[in-house]
Amino acid sequence: MYRIAEDTNNDLPDVSAFIETVGKSRELFAGTSEIYIARAPGRLDVMGGIADYSGSLVLEMPIAEAALIALQKDNARTLKIISLGAEGNNRTNSFEMPLADFKSNGDLISYAEAQKKFKRDPANGWAAYIAGAFLVLMREKDFYFEHGARILFDSKVPEGKGVSSSAAIEVATMSAIAAAFEIKIEARELAILCQRVENLVVGAPCGIMDQMSSAAGEANQLLSMICQPAEFGGTVAIPQDLAFWGIDSGIRHSVGAGDYGSVRTGAFIGYRIIADLAGLKVKQTETGGVVQIEDERWNSYLANITPKEFEQNYAAHLPQEISGAEFLERYQGITDAVTRVLPEKKYTIFYPTKHPIYENFRVHQFAKLLGEPITESNLIELGQLMYESHASYSACGLGTDGTDLLIELIKESERLYGARMTGGGSGGTVAVLGRKGADSAIKKIAADYEKQIGYRPYIFSDSSAGAASFGYLRLSLWKRREERF
Repeated sequence: MYRIAEDTNNDLPDVSAFIETVGKSRELFAGTSEIYIARAPGRLDVMGGIADYSGSLVLEMPIAEAALIALQKDNARTLKIISLGAEGNNRTNSFEMPLADFKSNGDLISYAEAQKKFKRDPANGWAAYIAGAFLVLMREKDFYFEHGARILFDSKVPEGKGVSSSAAIEVATMSAIAAAFEIKIEARELAILCQRVENLVVGAPCGIMDQMSSAAGEANQLLSMICQPAEFGGTVAIPQDLAFWGIDSGIRHSVGAGDYGSVRTGAFIGYRIIADLAGLKVKQTETGGVVQIEDERWNSYLANITPKEFEQNYAAHLPQEISGAEFLERYQGITDAVTRVLPEKKYTIFYPTKHPIYENFRVHQFAKLLGEPITESNLIELGQLMYESHASYSACGLGTDGTDLLIELIKESERLYGARMTGGGSGGTVAVLGRKGADSAIKKIAADYEKQIGYRPYIFSDSSAGAASFGYLRLSLWKRREERF
């Protein structure tokens, strides 16, 4: 039995409940070895969203809902993982694999081989988010695991709602591994390693903002980051008179969905065409379909092109759409190593390219306004920037009837000033800006939405600290106190 001090974690009820669950998990945890607990929250994408992979500034708020990982080292070099199931899903899943399976003929397997391995059995796809962290640490940190691990996973971050449930799992897992195996990893590097888990092992083409928000976010603050690739800009205080909420549309969102991937690829196709128009030097790499731009203009990021420059020099020359085959024949490839241009597919180009250029401008304006005295005119302008962002998502093809309805209901409320689709779009959650204390207005929106759609939205209303601020808990058998670091 694990003894816990009475006054520990009273401010985090999810941690206290999880510790109780750990104490009851005798079928997983064995012996007297210490158990390490890490916690990582989901995030509400206030501004920035899909522009992160193009180098935009993003503003993210860590939410109260979080993923928790308990990890105990095992003398057997085997991973034994039990998942308690997602929120609303009481099904318990288990997964087991020897760490030796990450090697073939004495060498570490490639990320592509690992991705195939986890996709071979869809029922075990969820384990890639956890087990994949071990492979990434082996490959990127050259770390050798002398021990295996017994892992218990629980998450209260709802899946498919666009609040980064996958990043929360990855960050909590990586944090627990780092604590148990004494691997020193700063928050920024931890986020980058977790992004590699999702991009290369899971195979989902996400940007960096999700993992960075979950790792480095602060409660009741907006994490500010320029995604080039991950320049942490500190936090932006949320003015005392304002608050942000998230309202779930009930339409399932997925980073791995075709629409998100196509829009991302379309943005990189547009950037490649602009590079040609601007006379930038381009070099074919050894990886098929991937090119490298050697000219450092715009620091190699689409978002660094200004709206004025885009309109004056490039907008008129971009096609609305282009087939993958035609693009590859003319331009050889894109600078994105995460997605592929499929010859048989047609890609929308103009709006996916325009979006990050204008979104970066909008986010900078948004951050600037939050630092100024909050007046009624400033609030209206903040809200307008969010509405413009939402319209741009829709122009890219990422809109849905459900999220559009939420936006219209929000526009009718006197205490709410702005809203936008978040994250990868195509459903998920709408971020809302309003006066502090406008919870009744949010609840009315949810009730009205339910009347029209028949779905009662989940409301995100609170915040919590990221994994770096939480640190980790170490539990010892029969000890009366736990240590927090």
